[in-house]
Amino acid sequence: ATGSCARESIISHRIASLVRFREKRKERCFDNKIRMHRKNGQFASLREGSAYFNLEAKKNLVVGRSLGPETVAPKKSDNTRYYEVLGVPKTASPEDLKKAYKKAAIKNHPDKGGDPEKFKELAHAYEVLSDPEKREIYDQYGEDALKEGMGGGGGGHDPFDIFSSFFGGSPFGGGGGSSRGRRQRRGEDVIHPLKVSLDDVYNGSSKKLSLSRNVICSKCKGKGSKSGASMKCAGCQGSGVKISIRHLGPSMIQQMQHACNDCKGTGETISDKDRCPQCKGEKVVQEKKVLEVHVEKGMQNGQKITFPGEADEAPETVTGDIVFILQQKEHPKFKRKGDDLFYEHTLSLTEALCGFQFVLTHLDNRQLLIKSQPGEVVKPDSFKAINDEGMPMYQRPFMKGKLYIHFTVEFPESLAMDQCKALEAVLPPRSSPKLTDMELDECEETTLNDVNIEEEMRRKEARAQQEAYDEDDDMHGGAQRVQCAQQ
Repeated sequence: ATGSCARESIISHRIASLVRFREKRKERCFDNKIRMHRKNGQFASLREGSAYFNLEAKKNLVVGRSLGPETVAPKKSDNTRYYEVLGVPKTASPEDLKKAYKKAAIKNHPDKGGDPEKFKELAHAYEVLSDPEKREIYDQYGEDALKEGMGGGGGGHDPFDIFSSFFGGSPFGGGGGSSRGRRQRRGEDVIHPLKVSLDDVYNGSSKKLSLSRNVICSKCKGKGSKSGASMKCAGCQGSGVKISIRHLGPSMIQQMQHACNDCKGTGETISDKDRCPQCKGEKVVQEKKVLEVHVEKGMQNGQKITFPGEADEAPETVTGDIVFILQQKEHPKFKRKGDDLFYEHTLSLTEALCGFQFVLTHLDNRQLLIKSQPGEVVKPDSFKAINDEGMPMYQRPFMKGKLYIHFTVEFPESLAMDQCKALEAVLPPRSSPKLTDMELDECEETTLNDVNIEEEMRRKEARAQQEAYDEDDDMHGGAQRVQCAQQ
């Protein structure tokens, strides 16, 4: 009994010491939280979460040590989900985490139509894994341990604050409690047409393109001034726009809104002596960037190839995308319709009747032997198809459409009488019976003339339009003459 009382006394003493330690730590954390630092126009509080977790861990260790065999340790929970959210292995380096977060955050940003919950989850996962202390705790004890260690709230950064700091806004600080700043607007996408040949989209190709883009000035971090401070524009009172009024007439005015000339629409001004020497107060500088555009097999005319976050950067702005739109050029021999190819080939009359063979050079320079079946007659304006020799299907390049060959037959201009008799001997008999001399005497003889039917119809239509114009002109002229006679 005496030993049991002593043991309880020791436990009570340790818990009392722990309570005093916790109160002092809370006061210290509160003081740290008050000491807010101003940077990039947003407040960020100092870390405090790890202190609470260490306190909880010490509490467990004190109680566990006093109870002897019945040791109490932090309960382990899932410690892989955050890595899965970012799509990285547990061995990922800080640089790997940054790349993974950047790519996923741009894709899932709500301003681009992404899922807000997914965006928030990405930010929280990156916040934990980018902090060495939190990552160590997460790897050892899992997600629940972090929540308990931070007082059960699991607060952390606002996802938009993390995103803005990552892309040139306020720097990424630690701990919770940062307030939600102004939502960033999204920069415009930059659209470029990209001309490609049919060979490019059949075989796949890669093109390197050099572009100029604006990037945040590295010297002033997008502030435009040496000190990082700017003044509100007096001309527009910081709004970036001015209102002008024009008097159009009695009781009529026109009100127009235009960008402020003093601040160029930014709403702030920077004194000449305080301007950043690198960007001259523009906040951005130009850089050359080479993009390698991969045109995949089977891509369609008008299809887009997007480079997320590669457009012009600007302060407090989510960078837009560079978008290339494919413009497929006409091919001299092949025509494309979806996943099918069309090829036109002209046969002589002899080939159409007696058989043919020719070599077709495909878009990948393969030589295809095209030939008719023995005894086959090819009719004018007919089509033949070759399976699996059309266009590769997009993202399924081993599957192809059909290659259609359109046959036209070229007839001779005329034949000698002996040639006609020779042909009649081998060709099927005439479809119309031979007329007698009496039947011929009752008929009027005619002459067939060569004609270009399209040109003939076009000429007739133009003549009809001219006649209608002349008729209308005659009607107006007649009315004028009558009016003059009355005067």
